[in-house]
Amino acid sequence: MKWTIPGTILQIQREDAERIEEIFASMFLAGGIVLSQVASVTGLEPYTVQNWVKRGFLVPPVRKRYTLRQLCRIININMLKGVLPMERICSMLSYINGHLDDESDDTIDDSQLYFMFVRLAARVRELQHRKDREDLLEAYLADYTEPVPGAKERVRNVLRIMLTAWAANQLRSIAMKQMAQLEE
Repeated sequence: MKWTIPGTILQIQREDAERIEEIFASMFLAGGIVLSQVASVTGLEPYTVQNWVKRGFLVPPVRKRYTLRQLCRIININMLKGVLPMERICSMLSYINGHLDDESDDTIDDSQLYFMFVRLAARVRELQHRKDREDLLEAYLADYTEPVPGAKERVRNVLRIMLTAWAANQLRSIAMKQMAQLEE
């Protein structure tokens, strides 16, 4: 069964989420992607992405090319904006990565964060109990090396928020479809 990769319009088999890095790496063989490609992956209008750059939510592209790290930041914001206000999303991302328009102070690469999230989200349906979700979260964080003390706890907290917000957005979408059926 096809599964839409969170924050994108791309579809894969849910079990392929374990190879999410490979799937995304193939897009960057030429060294970066242009704005139209970012828009086609995310479903966002190009002006939205440009606005986010102007507002300092991510570093500007170099020679009009976006990196994997920038794409994943855009996807993270896109995925959360249906549930959380933009100020809260920025606050959450700043909580783990300092200034959003400066990658040098990041405690985790946005792509690493996003790929951990995708693998967790793909398995969330099979994890009915909170302890199971926490155990899986710990397993995915096992290889994460803290650049500063306390970074792992911050990443753990952000991943929990991302999973909760994503799940809430999924439920919101189901409720909207059900409402549409009532109105037919």
